[in-house]
Amino acid sequence: MSKIRKASWLPKLAWGGCLLAVAQLAGAESLKEAVDQTVKSNPDVLVDVQQRLAQEHQVTQAKAGYYPKVDMALGIGREGSENISTQPGDKTLWRRESSLTLSQMLFDGYAVKSDVDRSEARLQAAAHKVNATSEQIGLRAVEVYLEVLRRQELLALTQENLTAHEKTYQQIKLRADTGIGRKADLEQAESRLSLAQSNLSSAQANLREAEINYQRVVGKMPDGLVKPEDVPCELCPPTLDNTIDTAYANHPALRSAIAEYDAALAQQRGADAPFKPRLNLDLETSRNRNLAGVEYRDNDAYAMLRMQYNLFHGGVDSARVRETEYLSQASQAAVERTKRQIEEDTRMSWSALETAKGRIPLLKDRVDASTMTRDAYIKQFSVGQRTLVDLLDAENELYSARSDYVNGLYTERFARYRLMADMGKLLDTLGVAPREEARIGDEGR
Repeated sequence: MSKIRKASWLPKLAWGGCLLAVAQLAGAESLKEAVDQTVKSNPDVLVDVQQRLAQEHQVTQAKAGYYPKVDMALGIGREGSENISTQPGDKTLWRRESSLTLSQMLFDGYAVKSDVDRSEARLQAAAHKVNATSEQIGLRAVEVYLEVLRRQELLALTQENLTAHEKTYQQIKLRADTGIGRKADLEQAESRLSLAQSNLSSAQANLREAEINYQRVVGKMPDGLVKPEDVPCELCPPTLDNTIDTAYANHPALRSAIAEYDAALAQQRGADAPFKPRLNLDLETSRNRNLAGVEYRDNDAYAMLRMQYNLFHGGVDSARVRETEYLSQASQAAVERTKRQIEEDTRMSWSALETAKGRIPLLKDRVDASTMTRDAYIKQFSVGQRTLVDLLDAENELYSARSDYVNGLYTERFARYRLMADMGKLLDTLGVAPREEARIGDEGR
């Protein structure tokens, strides 16, 4: 019986009572806090954050094309010259050069404008992607949070079931030792007790695994998790069609795909720039000495309007136009693919929620029926109408019913959060502020 005592180290808890005790811990962590911590620290989110920040500097690079370009050149060295000015023979002098050039683009076929439009669209896409990843990782945080709570409840039920088996086993063993009970009943009770002990070990292992998964997603081990409230029904659209429309309007993944399509269109417009002339304003001043073997100063300054118009480039510009056309069509197809994925996910989440809600009353009825059966068996046993083995059967059935009911409750609760995520409203539902990098334009100020 020593191994039975080792398996009974947990205190006996009423069904669901462990969550109440956890909620009263001083260091309790709410679901909102866990998701907020995850959005701020999860590496998957941080990868997209850094890409968003990098894209912001690409916009700055693109806008630089609107500004003038200023170059300074300095040079000094020995030059040997043989020309009409050095005849007869050659001449070697110290050559000095200096120049300052300013070039301002006046027209480039809208190449810079297209590049700016493309970069800004990609900046929006990157910001929406940060939000999309935050929603996705936030849902994962919700999942592991609820999983820890579910495993805690199941562990409490398993411990309660083991305690009942220990009590019944002692009664059966006492009856067998005194010659009243049958040896077969004792052997069967030992088998049931071993199974209950094994179930407790499995429940403890499952809780540890859930805690490890929580640490991987949230970034720290769970400590005093609080059972969250259900998502209010008024936050869920009344029909599936309304839910899909909301997902189309809010889902950041779709917004990101649309922004990428806008970027592809801007890139396509920019591909036409080489077919237009380029006009620059060039200003230059230079100070030179001892050029071409002649000892003199050669200083000048000019202001020029220069036009460049490429007449032939081997077909590369035409190929670039066709390439960007295909790329924009691919981006358009990606938008449609994202819409279909969002609709599929939303329909599946809606179906899962409806199924889960429909199962809850049935699982509750089973728990009530199993409880009444167990209580009736106890009364019948007291008048000799039931055996202790019958009580073990009833106890196992109640344990199974309670476990299924707990699983059903958490499945239904997670289905609500999953539906919110499919609509792109999970963080908003939880009251978690989005990252600054997920904001666009004035929203980020």
